[in-house]
Amino acid sequence: MRNTFIEELVDLARVNKKIALIVGDLGYKVVESFAEEFPDRFINAGVAEQNMTGLAAGMASEGFHVFTYSIANFPTYRCAEQIRNDIDYHNLPVTIVSVGGGLSYGNLGYSHHAVQDYALIRSMPNMLIASPGDPMETRACIRYLVNNPQPSYLRLGKAGEPNFHKEVPKVEPGFFLKVSEVGLIDKCIISTGATLGLAHEWSQHQDFKDYTIYSMPLWGMKYKNFQENKLKQYASVMTLEDHLFDGGFGSWMLESVYRNINKAITLNCKALSSDICGMVGSQEFLNRIGGIKP
Repeated sequence: MRNTFIEELVDLARVNKKIALIVGDLGYKVVESFAEEFPDRFINAGVAEQNMTGLAAGMASEGFHVFTYSIANFPTYRCAEQIRNDIDYHNLPVTIVSVGGGLSYGNLGYSHHAVQDYALIRSMPNMLIASPGDPMETRACIRYLVNNPQPSYLRLGKAGEPNFHKEVPKVEPGFFLKVSEVGLIDKCIISTGATLGLAHEWSQHQDFKDYTIYSMPLWGMKYKNFQENKLKQYASVMTLEDHLFDGGFGSWMLESVYRNINKAITLNCKALSSDICGMVGSQEFLNRIGGIKP
């Protein structure tokens, strides 16, 4: 996903002269193509993520659409105050790019685990979460963000994610994107982010073999109220995410229906157990311990 991100950003930056990229002294062997082609729109802010975020907000206030880029928690939790006060509350076109969502960097330790980032970002009223499930959805999300500049959070997997779409799909905030044509129309798995591959694994499980698979790559606080009417179409729904349940995608979905929940709907939320907090291991190992790998 990260290679797709930079390829798409370079293509779009050739047309849109206001696209800028700021990195926190990492991303090398990935971001060079942008830096070499657009040196006047590329900044290495150093290991100073709060400064990087404030700088992005300042540039955005002068008309740029700025992408900040770092690993996992570094451009989010380290910069929570700047994200809230400088970007979200001022409604500025800054896209925070987090590479290695979930447990992608599990072997590097829990400092690199991004399992509470949805909880932080979705509490921001103007922030749009872009959490694509494959490289094609990554391209679709970046195109949407560039065409609709706003405070946004682009959460990417690390590398090597397979494509589940044959072409770049059309994406809209708060809307389900059908990925699998197999399954019953009243049962579905809704995945957000790089767990789309795991959704296909779950669809092979005896209990979920007749579930249609959807992705929701764009969501956030503004789009929560859209979900109740959509969920009424289904008798059984499973949400899937590589994030803790508390403050995550599944709890966001539950919040959308808690006032008038249709008792005929079974909403089963698959999210990471807090048992993985403080653990170190491979992504596959931690996903299994956390309960999201079948």
